[in-house]
Amino acid sequence: MTNTLLQSIRIMLVDDHTMVRRGLATFLMVFDDLKLAGEAENGEEAIDLCSQILPDVILMDMVLPGMDGAETTRIIRKQFPNTQVIALTSFKEGELIKNALEAGAIGYLLKDVSADELAKAIRAAHAGRGTLSPEAAQALVQTANLPPAPGLDLTEREREVLLLMIEGLNNTQIAGKLSVSPSTIKSHVSNILSKLNVSSRTEAVTLALRNHIIS
Repeated sequence: MTNTLLQSIRIMLVDDHTMVRRGLATFLMVFDDLKLAGEAENGEEAIDLCSQILPDVILMDMVLPGMDGAETTRIIRKQFPNTQVIALTSFKEGELIKNALEAGAIGYLLKDVSADELAKAIRAAHAGRGTLSPEAAQALVQTANLPPAPGLDLTEREREVLLLMIEGLNNTQIAGKLSVSPSTIKSHVSNILSKLNVSSRTEAVTLALRNHIIS
C-alpha cells in the first residue's frame, strides 16, 4: 500500500463550475494511482494553491472568470516547471488551443473525454508526454492552413509610410517627413497596396485600422 501511495499522481482541478469539479473528483476516485490534491475556481486561486500543494498535474479549464486558463497556465508553468497542465475544456477553437499550448499546456482535451482516456492523458502528462484530443488536433491543422494575417510581410519603411497614410498625409507630405523623394514614396505605396491586396489608399487605411496592422 505504501508503494501505491508513493506512485500516486497528485492532481489539482481548476474550473469555475462546482459540478464539473465534483464530477472530476469522483472520476479520480476510480483510479488507484490518481489522487485529488486540491481544487480552485479561478486563475488567481489556482496559482496561490499551486504554490502550497505543488501538484503533479493540473486539469485546467480555459475559460475562467478574470484571468483566463492560458494566462494562468503560463504563470504556473513559469513558477512551477515540474507541474504539468492539461487543458480540459468545452471549446475546440484553433486559436484557443494554440494559446493553451503556447502557454505551456502539455495536453488539450474536451470535457466529453472518457474516464479511461483522461486517466491515460494524466499519466502521459506526468511522464512528460503530450495528448491532444482528435478534435483539437484537427482544429490546429485548420488554423495552420489559414492564410497569414494581412500586413505581416510589410517592411519597416512600408509600415512607416502606412502610418503616415493613416494620418492623412499625401505622397509629397510623406516624402517630406521621411526625407525621401515623392517617387520613392509612390513606390512604397504601390507595394503596400499590393501586399494588402487592396486597390486604393482608402482601402489600405481601412484594412490597417481594422486588423491593427500598425500598433
